[in-house]
Amino acid sequence: MTSYTLYGAEVSYFTGKARAYLDWRGVDYTEKQATQAVYRDVILPNVGWPVIPVATMPDGTVIQDTTDIIRAVEARENAQPTAWPDSPLQRFVAELLQLYGDEWLMLPAMHYRWNYNEDWAYSEFGALSAPDRTPEQQYDIGRKNGARFKGALPILGVNAQTVPGIEKSYEAFLSAFSAHLEKHPYLLGSRPSLADFSFYGPLYAHLYRDPASGEIMQKLAPKVADWVERMKAGGGHGSGELLSDDAVPETLEPILRRQMHEQLPAIIATSALYKDWAMNAASGDRVPRALGDITIYIEGSSGPAKARSFPLWRLQAALDVYDAMKPEDRARADTLLARIGGEDLKTFRLPARLKREKCQVVLA
Repeated sequence: MTSYTLYGAEVSYFTGKARAYLDWRGVDYTEKQATQAVYRDVILPNVGWPVIPVATMPDGTVIQDTTDIIRAVEARENAQPTAWPDSPLQRFVAELLQLYGDEWLMLPAMHYRWNYNEDWAYSEFGALSAPDRTPEQQYDIGRKNGARFKGALPILGVNAQTVPGIEKSYEAFLSAFSAHLEKHPYLLGSRPSLADFSFYGPLYAHLYRDPASGEIMQKLAPKVADWVERMKAGGGHGSGELLSDDAVPETLEPILRRQMHEQLPAIIATSALYKDWAMNAASGDRVPRALGDITIYIEGSSGPAKARSFPLWRLQAALDVYDAMKPEDRARADTLLARIGGEDLKTFRLPARLKREKCQVVLA
């Protein structure tokens, strides 16, 4: 059997997410570092821009985006248990937590990397791109290659105004996640799901592995560090079960409440700008990665950020699960949304649907 290939890096947020899933699924795969040659020969010709991870399927199909990679492997392997929970409320929550892990934990992940671990990150980027060069040469190369990642901080809303709130929010998140892990080894029970893979990306690749932020996690949240190690070891390789009767742990509610309080308003503001753009766009048009400017609010701090469009795509997936629920399941979802301050999600919908096409988010 021809194996899967994952092109990525240990230092990469989303490579961590994809790797955690592949290790848990137990498929035969090879991980290859995304060197300059890999970007030139594999990624740019097939994707069109420099991004990792990228995966090739056994038939040679090239896939970009972690959720697309997971979905493609799930379809090929047709194995149990599945990465997505089978029951509706847990599936809805898993999609919400994917949105949080992929798109909001990015703020502390990027803040701590580039404001606490900058020199270390440059060395890591250089070693990845040019493994045969000297450490000094690697640092210089890494500084050049890392500049675009550090340059993303103002786009995300990581700035002097918001950093105090980002740090306070992250420490509160660590506390809430630690309390959850006192009761459950993973987010939705005794095995990982999509939600865990999404949390692992930032919590391993940036916030555990980077030296200064790793020390913070070990000091403030050793149980989260233990969860990272369990995930790194394969998350039980498919053993264990999610909670029965489509239950969602009450211990997740502080995290979900934080998401509704911090991330959801930013998405709603972004959606208003997306509506303006979509009015003059046609089906198949690529959605700009940033749609304008918004203000984010986080733990008493506020500051400017770009209205990133990709979170709209992730939220659409969660709302599709909600809309497909039977009435009795939706009633349970509504009860949960009321408890976490997410009542807006009962009626909020994107002004125009999105879809993925040729590794791009486009207007449906």
